[in-house]
Amino acid sequence: MRQSNLVDVAELDTSLRVHIVYATDQNFLRKNLYGGITKAWLRDEVARMVVKANQQLKAKYPFYTLLILDAARPMRVQQQMWKSVVGTKNSIYVSNPARGGGLHNYGAAVDVTILDENGKPLPMGTEYDYFGNEAHIDNEAQLVATGKITAVERTNRLLLRDTMRKAGFRTIRSEWWHFNAFSRAYAVENLPLIH
Repeated sequence: MRQSNLVDVAELDTSLRVHIVYATDQNFLRKNLYGGITKAWLRDEVARMVVKANQQLKAKYPFYTLLILDAARPMRVQQQMWKSVVGTKNSIYVSNPARGGGLHNYGAAVDVTILDENGKPLPMGTEYDYFGNEAHIDNEAQLVATGKITAVERTNRLLLRDTMRKAGFRTIRSEWWHFNAFSRAYAVENLPLIH
């Protein structure tokens, strides 16, 4: 990944925690898709945004830290993911590689959550990689009202979003954990794909 001009974000901030889910079988495909890629590789500017977010979080909550679940993703992995969901209701959760993939494929997106003082993820209402409305951020008040997520889980999501947005990240509607550093148009025009 260094050959793609990516940096290991944990080298910039050793308080960050990293557990790359696609380097394990604990993901929606139930297999290791990344092989030996176990570090959080990102474009330098994006990595510095993650560090800024973590520092801002720690300034407010000293015992909390960000946990990175996914970062740069090779296009070959994106193709495997897409193949598994194409033609299903879950295809809305995976970027089509024929259309240039997603921001992960440019090293410009990160999936994160927050760890508490005991190293446990704060409850967010769903597991990471959950395909369903409960993971969406655009109807959280309704999710709380109908008992799909709790008020505490919504508060935790709001903390995560506020932390990441203040560092310059953008959200997407369907995944509480996903944050883009740039627009897709900017990435396609200015950044090389990761193969």
